Amino acid sequence: MIKKIFRWLKKAMLWFLGLSILTVIIFKWVPIPITPLMITRAIENKIDGNDAVLSHDWVSLDQISPNLQKAVIASEDGNFLKHHGFDFAAMQKAFKNNQKGKRLKGGSTISQQTAKNVFLWQGRSYLRKGLEAYFTVLIELIWGKERIMEVYLNSIEMGNGVYGAQEAARVWYRTSAANLTKREAAGIAAILPNPRKYKASNSSSYIERRKDRIMRNMRHIGKIEY
Repeated sequence: MIKKIFRWLKKAMLWFLGLSILTVIIFKWVPIPITPLMITRAIENKIDGNDAVLSHDWVSLDQISPNLQKAVIASEDGNFLKHHGFDFAAMQKAFKNNQKGKRLKGGSTISQQTAKNVFLWQGRSYLRKGLEAYFTVLIELIWGKERIMEVYLNSIEMGNGVYGAQEAARVWYRTSAANLTKREAAGIAAILPNPRKYKASNSSSYIERRKDRIMRNMRHIGKIEY
């Protein structure tokens, strides 16, 4: 009986490895139509008695303003172009602040956020964190930084039911992702910690201060070279 269980587990593990690697390879080139987060949010809205809004329009990275690419790096992951998926210094800093009872955004890299949003469910558990690390390694190896940024900017939540740079630019600023100004890009990046609570335009004073800080940090990034 025990041998049968181990054989089954071994087969299940091999199937998981094979399918996960194949999926990552496919998504290196194929646009990702929907993510688990999009499905989860739509269900949550339905449960709350609201419309299951899901606005998503995939565009290639060359159709997304470098301003937005710089803004999310400045806001979410300052070492994105340098690390290999994990920023251990930021993780350690986040852990120390959590130990003190503080909350700090910044322990999770853009690569980790992309892996989580595209392949996994929301929530906190050791299993999910382990799978997040696994998929982070895979996309770093197979996709590379340019594709990770492209997928990230097309899949993350940028408002209530708003996903991706193109829809965010249209909803918040009535423009396209390609034409986002530095201030507009900073506005979208500023709300990423809680895009259903905050507004990128007609923002609160808190978000306006975040915009200012992100714009200052953007000046130190320079030209993005993947």
